[in-house]
Amino acid sequence: MYRKLLKAKIQLARVTEKNLYYEGSLTLDREIMEKAGLLPFEAVWVYNLNNGHRFETYLIEGEKGQVILNGPSARLGEVGDPLIIVAYAWVGEADLPYFKTRIIYLKDGNEIHQVKSA
Repeated sequence: MYRKLLKAKIQLARVTEKNLYYEGSLTLDREIMEKAGLLPFEAVWVYNLNNGHRFETYLIEGEKGQVILNGPSARLGEVGDPLIIVAYAWVGEADLPYFKTRIIYLKDGNEIHQVKSA
């Protein structure tokens, strides 16, 4: 039996740019992705705290501090909006004791403030 568990949560990422005429995705700072254990083209869910929009997309590696809404998701937020970004994983019963959720807390400029495992 497999369970769907929270793999990673990035708390309070701030949108730095919007790019409507792009094929779609979320560009995210490469270091944040690494600390969260996320890969390019991995599916993520994005929750916008300012307007309540929730959407699914995939990740593209970005430069330091970048959080860019690309393609249709550019219509779901504004520069400066705070986001929660999450990813899930299907975990088998045998792996449950070893599974850890990574939580990344960001501060101004999308700098990593704290990394936790739960």
